[in-house]
Amino acid sequence: MEELLLCESEYRLMDVIWNHAPIESGKLVGICERELSWKKSTMYTILRKLTAKGMIRNDDSVVSVLVSRDRVQRFESERIVKKTFGGSLPSFITAFLGDRSLSSSEADELVELIDRFRNENGEE
Repeated sequence: MEELLLCESEYRLMDVIWNHAPIESGKLVGICERELSWKKSTMYTILRKLTAKGMIRNDDSVVSVLVSRDRVQRFESERIVKKTFGGSLPSFITAFLGDRSLSSSEADELVELIDRFRNENGEE
């Protein structure tokens, strides 16, 4: 599996980029100043790291996305389930819910998701 792990600051910048890309890097500086309270130098340092990781491209001062938010979220979710719950999705869901109750619509939505992703052959 490719390495899509981002530290907190990298994810925060990617979140801004995903919401605005393609975007000129100068405009990105302004957004990061307003939304993240970051200085220009901070934004450019993290931008270089994301470029080196192959997450974004910065051509002629225009930043564009190379890796989707969905791929990064899927990678991180799978990593957490494997590392923390031994790969057991039911254990993850049990821990995530804790003592929380589900509304009827939330339960229906989860059942629908399970049915959609259920293995047709019953194999693991």
